[in-house]
Amino acid sequence: MSLTLAAAQTIVEKTLAHGLSVKFKPLGVVVLDARATVKAAAIADGSSLARFEIARGKAKGALAFNVGTRALEKTAKDRPHFFAGAVAAIEGGVVPVPGGVLIRDKDGTIIGAVGVSGDTSDNDEAAALAGIAAAGLIGDGG
Repeated sequence: MSLTLAAAQTIVEKTLAHGLSVKFKPLGVVVLDARATVKAAAIADGSSLARFEIARGKAKGALAFNVGTRALEKTAKDRPHFFAGAVAAIEGGVVPVPGGVLIRDKDGTIIGAVGVSGDTSDNDEAAALAGIAAAGLIGDGG
């Protein structure tokens, strides 16, 4: 199964709706397919500068390492030299804090990732998980 445009758009819509419903700060959401190509994205009104880039960096990091960015944050802390080298090898753009969540299909296959930025990292991750679940897919934040 691959990530459809309809599913990616649902993830964006429901991620933003979750953030609004629990009064998070304005969020940016980027959904990448398994090839790390942007499938859908949106930035809420009133969001601060660079939300797209940060959200994309969270999603890209999750895909690049096949783990959610919660786990990636631990790797960056525990193995800083490895992490720095790996990020240099993939030409940067990785944000190793919670808010980057892998998207898995019902069989557990990684079909993409969501990056969310705008509130606390934990809240960003919670919004991403809500959006993925609303699309009938499985979120893996690590």
